[in-house]
Amino acid sequence: MTTPNKTPPGADPKQLERTGTVREIGSQAVWSLSSCKPGFGVDQLRDDNLETYWQSDGSQPHLVNIQFRRKTTVKTLCIYADYKSDESYTPSKISVRVGNNFHNLQEIRNLICHFNCQWQKMDLTSAWAY
Repeated sequence: MTTPNKTPPGADPKQLERTGTVREIGSQAVWSLSSCKPGFGVDQLRDDNLETYWQSDGSQPHLVNIQFRRKTTVKTLCIYADYKSDESYTPSKISVRVGNNFHNLQEIRNLICHFNCQWQKMDLTSAWAY
């Protein structure tokens, strides 16, 4: 289990990408959700607008599935959460699982969330990699 690595104010992933510090690779993947409320799906999850968000609609666990077309190294996972905006929909635990297909996923990281209104970074470099 890891603890959150808080990005300093003003150092959100988009700013870090503009400086060449990080590279966003989510656009290279196919994203799907276990459920969502109308108007709160993948598009809102990925739209770079901190005012919009994904809201699940169904039984737990609530899943975000990110499938890359080829083997891809992911070093850091960045998640923004704002409890004031999405309240009970804010996750309390995030599990990162990897595999070659949906049936052989293995958990490599587990994050207990203590979100306020901030970016959370999860380092995946020391995790087992596919």
